[in-house]
Amino acid sequence: MLNIKHQNTIENAVKANHERAFYSQYPEHPKAYGENAAEQGEARYKALLQHPFKQLLQTGETSWAGEEVSPYTQEALGITYPIFTADELVHTAIAAAPHWRNTTVDVRADILVETLEAVKERFFDIAYATMHTTGQSFMMSFQASGPHANDRALEAIAMGYHEGNRYPSSLVWEKPMGKTSLQLKKQFRAIPKGIGLVIGCSTFPVWNSLPGIYADLVTGNPVIVKPHPKAILPIAIVVAAIQGVLQEKGFSPALCQLAADTSSTLITKTLCEHPGIQLIDYTGGSRFGEYVESLRNKTVFTEKAGVNSVILDSVADIDAVLQNLAFSVSLYSGQMCTAPQNFFIPADGITTSNGKLSFDEVVQKFKDAVVSLVNNPKMGAGTLGALQNESTLQRAHNAAKLGAKMILEGQPLVNEEFTRVRGCTPAILEVSSTDKHIFEQELFGPVLLLIKTKDTSESIQLARQMAQQHGAITCAAYTTSPEVKEKITEEMNNVFTPVSFNFTGFIWVNQHAAFSDFHVTGGNPAGNASFTNPEFILRRFVWVGNREVAGS
Repeated sequence: MLNIKHQNTIENAVKANHERAFYSQYPEHPKAYGENAAEQGEARYKALLQHPFKQLLQTGETSWAGEEVSPYTQEALGITYPIFTADELVHTAIAAAPHWRNTTVDVRADILVETLEAVKERFFDIAYATMHTTGQSFMMSFQASGPHANDRALEAIAMGYHEGNRYPSSLVWEKPMGKTSLQLKKQFRAIPKGIGLVIGCSTFPVWNSLPGIYADLVTGNPVIVKPHPKAILPIAIVVAAIQGVLQEKGFSPALCQLAADTSSTLITKTLCEHPGIQLIDYTGGSRFGEYVESLRNKTVFTEKAGVNSVILDSVADIDAVLQNLAFSVSLYSGQMCTAPQNFFIPADGITTSNGKLSFDEVVQKFKDAVVSLVNNPKMGAGTLGALQNESTLQRAHNAAKLGAKMILEGQPLVNEEFTRVRGCTPAILEVSSTDKHIFEQELFGPVLLLIKTKDTSESIQLARQMAQQHGAITCAAYTTSPEVKEKITEEMNNVFTPVSFNFTGFIWVNQHAAFSDFHVTGGNPAGNASFTNPEFILRRFVWVGNREVAGS
């Protein structure tokens, strides 16, 4: 085995992937990165505003453009990015590919961990860039686009390293044949499939993109990163850091290129359909995701929309449960693919350690928990963040038109630091289990539905149907009954949906931990891939075996 710089880091990550216990290479606490790191990062971010982004090691652009607007200030960032044609990006990637393809997976993994160390130095720049393009709070921006994203990238590197070393690169194969034997020299090579395209989303432009970027690179494929035109800066900083390390190590920075575009001149479909693109990673809405999945002769990895459910059956402490759920629905104003939307509650209420609560009492307590959180001067605005785009705000405003009973109307968000913030507090609506036309759609953003069911059995049946027909990334369930727990597990797992049981305190259904939790299963309409199981890596290359007679 080669003596590579980051061998211990890689081996620890491989071990963590196998054991599934808690592991993090990059601390999620900002203070772990130096006393003045946040201040310096903010200064670097501000220095980028109102200027062309010149940090990329890419040439041959046809123009410069940019349209990002901060959801907090509703002012344009004024940053422009180099614009390239699809042909230029693909041809440049093709030229860069051979050197990287013919490098061992050990060396590739080592260099890629080095790129993560370079990204680490930009965590705070990336955090402010994420905050002012997505609307995430500063802390979520730092954690999700910084240490958590890096950990997910390292997870992909480790998986690629492990799978790339699964078989020996060469050996002498001997078959006994009586008094003699047949000897062959055999060589096994993991051949990359070709150029990858990673299509980013507007809400998590780094966290959702890094697994695909690093899965492509560790398996020997060049990658073109196509961010959402409203959220380019966070991933542009990452790509610039990656390019810098690649060039320093003697490889072409074109192994990882940024393909910025604008809403009026989108390049996404052109890239998707380009014959030079073999791999596509996509995060976003289901309609475009289904288009990507329909493309022939492409290997596709998708994370699309889903309808996430909460099944309330029985609880020990109703206040602790509803405080937890209130935070889950309020976190980043429900703009997470893992956020719960549909809350199934039996018509006769739920059992608690202090007796039975009626349906109406549960609804009132839920409403009170949400109001208490969003009106908390220390927690409210920071938890809700801002709405990334105007259509999410309009969806929240139009909740009253869904035909449901309004329990809590969304109100304009008050943020003392950012008085022009685009935001809305959660809207809570009550519907019946027969109102499928309302709750079978994803209502992305701060809209949640409390659904009155006949009993827990119907709740489970409906949650299962939603996952099977429309996809689900998460499911939360609350029950004190072992039998009900087993039934929920069986029903939801059989439609490839994981269940989080009885969460209270400082753990929420929205959260998925690198090296332990699989993000999306790939088994229902919410997506066909998972961060990060072996298939996420194995479908990016092909094992090929060569043979020759020994001694020839």
